[in-house]
Amino acid sequence: MTTNYTHWFIRARLKTRQLLLLVALAEEGNIHRAAQVLNMTQPAASKLLKDLEDVLEVPLFERLPRGMRPTWYGETMIRHARVALASLNQAHDELTALKAGRFGQVSVGAITSPGLALLPPAVALVKQEHPSLNVSLQIETSDVLMERLSHGKLDMLVSRLFANHDKSDLRYEVLAEEPVAAITRPGHPLLNVSQLGLRDVVSAGWIVSPTGSVLRHRFELMFQEEGLEPPVNIIETSALLFITKMLQQSDMIAVVASDVARYYASHGIVSILPIDLPCHMDAFGLITRTDKLLSPAAKVMLKALKSTAVTVYGTRFEPTVDDLD
Repeated sequence: MTTNYTHWFIRARLKTRQLLLLVALAEEGNIHRAAQVLNMTQPAASKLLKDLEDVLEVPLFERLPRGMRPTWYGETMIRHARVALASLNQAHDELTALKAGRFGQVSVGAITSPGLALLPPAVALVKQEHPSLNVSLQIETSDVLMERLSHGKLDMLVSRLFANHDKSDLRYEVLAEEPVAAITRPGHPLLNVSQLGLRDVVSAGWIVSPTGSVLRHRFELMFQEEGLEPPVNIIETSALLFITKMLQQSDMIAVVASDVARYYASHGIVSILPIDLPCHMDAFGLITRTDKLLSPAAKVMLKALKSTAVTVYGTRFEPTVDDLD
């Protein structure tokens, strides 16, 4: 049986250098600098771009007096060019790893809480079964991770998915809700107060998430619903190293995810304040792309994350095609 391949990019004889040029133009905003980055002449770069626009029959860039700006068509092609180039780089990395006798590699992004509670046992499980599998892990905010996933720099995420994120090419499988806790330095005077309430801490110094974050909004709303003005003595940061150091040197209180609080408390770095905080962060989950096949190594990692999530969070998953060996 003969298969008739009619992909448009085959008929158009799409060149890898055209993809590279699209990305370079998006980053440089100037055809001369883009050509320099790709080590080609400006006339050659201009011809590559014109040939691509002729084939697609749409303008990809607006020519401005001082540079170039992508059109809507251009933005679409640039996004897919980044994904295609990242996939080709991944293919090369996987081949290199296989030739060196390694199983392959996988890149995982996670927010802090599952980065502490879920990832270590999941990665340990992977390394136990496949010692030569190279695991790359990045701990960042959900927005940063989503951006890297969209550019093909990460295979999967354990993070939150917000309303502003483009969900058209994503699979989201919820893992757990994320409650928060108040933490202080060990020996803090409030640790000995019985039946601690919000009125007891409203005048304290607080370390909170930056303005605009979901947790910050809910933190302030928590006090308002009790008829209190939100605390005014605050420091805005999500940097855990700063938070723990600042707590050791002051009587301030910080709001962090409960898993994070338990981790630092178990090492004697902080104490968890015995107060109920009704505010919480949004649920987080496993995020993969539906428009990109997972590598064998990525499938191993995904399976380990789901298996470990059963123990850590009590989460059960419906089988998907990516769960199959």
